[in-house]
Amino acid sequence: MQAIILLGAPGAGKGTLAEGVRNATGLIHVSTGDMLRAAVKAGTPTGREAQAYMEKGELVPDDVILRIVGERLAQGKPDDRYMFDGFPRTLEQARQLDATLAALGGSVRQVFLLEVPVPVIVSRLSGRRICKTCGAVYHLTNIPPKQAGVCDQCGGPLYQRPDDSEETVLNRLEVYQRQTASLIEFYAQKGLLVRINAGTTPQAATAELLARLA
Repeated sequence: MQAIILLGAPGAGKGTLAEGVRNATGLIHVSTGDMLRAAVKAGTPTGREAQAYMEKGELVPDDVILRIVGERLAQGKPDDRYMFDGFPRTLEQARQLDATLAALGGSVRQVFLLEVPVPVIVSRLSGRRICKTCGAVYHLTNIPPKQAGVCDQCGGPLYQRPDDSEETVLNRLEVYQRQTASLIEFYAQKGLLVRINAGTTPQAATAELLARLA
């Protein structure tokens, strides 16, 4: 059982790259968000515990997240190859993931750090608009609606999420950098870190990642 990890700030394009890599390689794409939702929907004991935190608007603690990850990996086969998108987020999560994989006879093979200049991230996130009616996503520069402020698909109004305001984006980036500095150093010291220029197009970043995938 082997795994690769995609690390990157909000707006670095982890989800888009993960989709391209999955389609090209057959890696099993897993994200903590997907696993949390699946555990909650299935009504597992850990899922119910996670749901209690989520309903109160609190972050799900590391130990609960790690149990959900462990339960997901335990369902796999010895020759499965996984791609973690945005997980682990902390040094403790990284160490526990190593232990969980080792117990299953596996390991983290490579960690790809998606590097994007701050102005590019701010532009990507602050330009995002979402339809209040159907949830369709637009971007003022990259995927603009045909009519300003109106969804092409259903005619609903478009809005900017509070998380996507420039001030909030900058704060999120600061939090990310504080949180992941030790994580990046951890993987660099293990010789697993690969830096990818994700400030270009998704196609170019995906091609670079695939070329450097061992």
